[in-house]
Amino acid sequence: MGRTNPTYRDVLRSLEDSWQDYRRALRRPDQHRFDRLWEDARQYADAGGYLNHQNPMVVVLFSMILAHEQRIEDLEAELEGTQADSSDSDSSAGPK
Repeated sequence: MGRTNPTYRDVLRSLEDSWQDYRRALRRPDQHRFDRLWEDARQYADAGGYLNHQNPMVVVLFSMILAHEQRIEDLEAELEGTQADSSDSDSSAGPK
């Protein structure tokens, strides 16, 4: 016997398909951003499958937010590294 309920990945794919009219109405640069958001949601599909939330769109949106948080932290770390590098080179230059 097969599964009676679709997997979270199946639901995610179905939700993404249902948003395709919206995607087509977006400008080209925004279509790329739209696609990246859904890639972010797929990145956390394993966790979403464990949750089995009543409204899967909540899980999709939370996954997208979580991916954004990761990007922000990565950018902050990169920025801090850049600032540390510039302050190191300023201090090694000696007195002016």
